[in-house]
Amino acid sequence: MLRNDLRNIAIIAHVDHGKTTLVDAMLKQSGIFRANEHVEERVMDSNALERERGITILAKNTAVMHKDTKINILDTPGHADFGGEVERVLTMVDGVLLLVDAYEGPMPQTKYVLRKALEQHLKPIVVINKIDRPDQRVEEVIDEVLDLFIELGADDDQLEFPVVLTSARNGIAKLTMEEESDNLEALFKVILENIPAPDVEVDAPLQMLVNTLDYDDYVGRIVVGRVIRGTIHNGETITLMDEEGERKAKIGRLYTYEGLKRAETQEVGAGDIVALIGLADANIGDTIADAESPEKLKGISIDEPTLSMVFSVNNSPFAGREGEYVTSRHLRDRLFKEIKTNVSMRLEETESPDAFIVSGRGELHLSVLIETMRREGYELQVGKPKVIMHHDETGTLQEPMEALTIDVPQEFMGAVMEGLGLRKAELTNMTEMAGYLRMEFVIPARGLIGFRNQFLTDTKGNGVMNHVFAGYADYKGEIPGRTRGSLVAFENGETTSYGIGNAQERGNMFIIPGEQVYEGQIIGENSRDDDMDVNPCKKKHVSNMRASGSDDTIRLIPPKTFSLEQALEHINDDELVEVTPKNIRMRKKILDRVERGRQRSRNKA
Repeated sequence: MLRNDLRNIAIIAHVDHGKTTLVDAMLKQSGIFRANEHVEERVMDSNALERERGITILAKNTAVMHKDTKINILDTPGHADFGGEVERVLTMVDGVLLLVDAYEGPMPQTKYVLRKALEQHLKPIVVINKIDRPDQRVEEVIDEVLDLFIELGADDDQLEFPVVLTSARNGIAKLTMEEESDNLEALFKVILENIPAPDVEVDAPLQMLVNTLDYDDYVGRIVVGRVIRGTIHNGETITLMDEEGERKAKIGRLYTYEGLKRAETQEVGAGDIVALIGLADANIGDTIADAESPEKLKGISIDEPTLSMVFSVNNSPFAGREGEYVTSRHLRDRLFKEIKTNVSMRLEETESPDAFIVSGRGELHLSVLIETMRREGYELQVGKPKVIMHHDETGTLQEPMEALTIDVPQEFMGAVMEGLGLRKAELTNMTEMAGYLRMEFVIPARGLIGFRNQFLTDTKGNGVMNHVFAGYADYKGEIPGRTRGSLVAFENGETTSYGIGNAQERGNMFIIPGEQVYEGQIIGENSRDDDMDVNPCKKKHVSNMRASGSDDTIRLIPPKTFSLEQALEHINDDELVEVTPKNIRMRKKILDRVERGRQRSRNKA
């Protein structure tokens, strides 16, 4: 049976091409909000981190009504690090809106998500957004999108994709640049005509796949998925099936999506997307089936993690001063809670009860977790990110590779090529675009650790880089690491202008006067390649000839400050990042200066 009153679509696009803004406009024009209701910009990015970074991290559901048809819209992350979110979402829809910037054209993350959608034979609609840009190049971008479809092996039906031109910010859509338009009617019409209505068996025994898990402090775990077959009823007993077996369970309340809100309902038929409560032990990939004649659905396959980090309990001299959750039990419980909903993340316990190996899809994937935990009141330490190596059938060591795309002004090309050459990158393509060069490389994932800072310095902030997982390849050999050592504090205390003034002659400082530091904390970068112990807490001795106030004449160079990602990229193997709700510090694993010296001697021997 065709459900003509329903359409399920996902919006896929590269970061910052405007998909969340487009969903905002669709919601506003479908009458979801009251006329006098204040609506925030990028209303779908509800998470504080998403608002700050301007990216979508978690896939979200919403629904709009157009005439008599309900359109379920799933907003997906553009970053490859959140590929686990993307893959789950695509199993719930029948078509995709591929959103492309009218100037930038298709970008690496567009390619990644589009490949997944085409593999699942979903019907695509291409939306060229930001057509109001003065530098728009709509015709060339449409050709580039067609080339991308061909490259990804789209079938004949997928190649006949409709194109809609939009300005999401202004809330307009049209089919040609010459048309006049003041609304999104053209986009709604193309969606209804081209995205297939769900073809489902409403009267057959129930089948539903758990695609997403949400959590609410009041009702507990919320299970989200699409009803594949049959009808699900409020309060009914079902069979929950997973890899281990099957068990009976009872559904609490049922909700469907109306705009950004969940609306309680008594039953939901096949084809629609539903959120339900009452299944406290359901996990992603489980099947919710009929109680009498249960049939299991195929689970969800997710790309494997490529990067791992050791998370451990904070054991610095400042431990417990700022955080609410500081013990290994707190850390363990929080990480196990995370992997229940974050499907592309893995967790391993180590021999130490205070340390855990967390593996994810990339640096951003893991740093978002660390930043979230820090804001929740956790204190922890994390080690240098390490890529996860594999051996193939012949025993050859293989490592994860990334497809890297770089846009730079031409004058910076030499510096960028030199930096990437040292990191074993291979140039695969180069094109010129309005004063910029677009260069495409294949590079070992470990070659990208610490590269972003160097890249921004080399291009004076004018370069743009994006990367996406490109599979495994044979190990490419050693890549040189950081070339400079650390300046390390050799006592606990409060920093002084005099102490920092002396230390800054040795390198770049990371601290200011009046800061509390501890022995073993990294307070700067040495101008040489070895570590140096310095005393930033040193006070000027007062004598008959000198007054203590003459410190004022010392000229301090402004310190370099680090974001969480920059700190993770900066540290070496023998260093850690200490993360608390108020501070991000870098430190040596071994804090004691004498013990560190002994360890160095043992390593040389």
